[in-house]
Amino acid sequence: MSARPFEFCRRSLRGAVALAGAMALGALARASDDPLDRVEDALTASAFGGAVRGRLSGTVDLEGYQFQRPAPGFIDTTDDHLVAPRLAWFLDAQLGAPVYFFAQARIDRGFDPSGDDLRVRLDEYALRITPWSDGRFNVQVGKFATVVGTWTARHNSWTNPFITAPLVYENLTGVWDAEALRSGGVLLQWSHVRPGLPAAIVAREKYMRIPVIWGPSYASGIAVSGVWGRFGYAFEAKDAALSSRPDTWSHTDDTWSHPTISGRIAWRPDPTWNVGLSASAGSYLRPFVGGTALAPGHGRGDYRQLVLGQDVSFAWHHLQVWTELYAARFEIPNVGHADTLAYYTEAKYKFAPQLFGALRWNQQLFGTIPDRGVATRWGRDAWRVDLAFGYRFTPHTQLKLQYNLQHGDATGRTFSHLLSEQFTLRF
Repeated sequence: MSARPFEFCRRSLRGAVALAGAMALGALARASDDPLDRVEDALTASAFGGAVRGRLSGTVDLEGYQFQRPAPGFIDTTDDHLVAPRLAWFLDAQLGAPVYFFAQARIDRGFDPSGDDLRVRLDEYALRITPWSDGRFNVQVGKFATVVGTWTARHNSWTNPFITAPLVYENLTGVWDAEALRSGGVLLQWSHVRPGLPAAIVAREKYMRIPVIWGPSYASGIAVSGVWGRFGYAFEAKDAALSSRPDTWSHTDDTWSHPTISGRIAWRPDPTWNVGLSASAGSYLRPFVGGTALAPGHGRGDYRQLVLGQDVSFAWHHLQVWTELYAARFEIPNVGHADTLAYYTEAKYKFAPQLFGALRWNQQLFGTIPDRGVATRWGRDAWRVDLAFGYRFTPHTQLKLQYNLQHGDATGRTFSHLLSEQFTLRF
């Protein structure tokens, strides 16, 4: 037990080498900042007196992770370290004032960090219509991030003060989306609440689990939004639940048979504060789950995920604070309600024009289900503290270093550590 932190530190020497390389890249990019400015100008075009405008932009990310096996969260590898490169392209196009189109394509080793081969993927594409110039009403159709909460608005590598997502967006629960639960005992087994499973099985079953919200949840659908004075609203209908994995975010043969309805209402009393309430409801099972996999007399629509959320953000001079709280319920026939509560609070402080630091506290608590007449927690309560520092060499280059300490997860270990580095070049 006591030797593990020292083993982790020795393994993290690889991170120091990667960090030194990233700093060298930053120095090189600082010397070539003017060419990047010219590239940015070259990727912008307009026509018809500015009525039609288009811009290509992007980021190049190089991330490194060091951790204890098995890998935490969404990281997919059997090693105790991982290097994940990524190229992201963004297209923004405006046709007059009312029509706006945006898209995001990526070349990486998977939506979540993994050791797979590089692949090309279209993450977002959506068309937005704004009939009135005051923004009171917008309608958007396509594949885009969820309107629930506020983290999705700052989740990309350049604006996110951290490298990883908050715990609620990446902590895997014992609920599976590929198979329906039939009893509380099965849920406790899938959650690894009952000890004794071999480590190999624990690692293999990890990829069956789902979190409360899977990252930005780029599912396909339609949304309406707008601003009325100090109030804002956004509602969406999508073909996948908030907990759905990236493989289900694109069109499927079962699209719209069990839509997920989500929304957020916001109040901004002044420029400093922003307060919001979110809600979502939809089936969390994948389309191929059916027949004998479901409880007798039940369909996919009876296995729903219900989410209620509250968010508050505050900004004053060099300080920014965000907090989100989510109460989630997985409805399980023959078991009842599997409830969980997750929240985080993060703060970012700008020490200097180029240097910032960030601190985040995360926690997830699990409710109880009946098991042989005894109320038993269906998951392992967990907390995590994240500490990050970032430095912007130029308006186009940024380096971040982050450390996570987590207590409790589905693997059964008491503490786990994660050290990550990220170098970003923006163009």
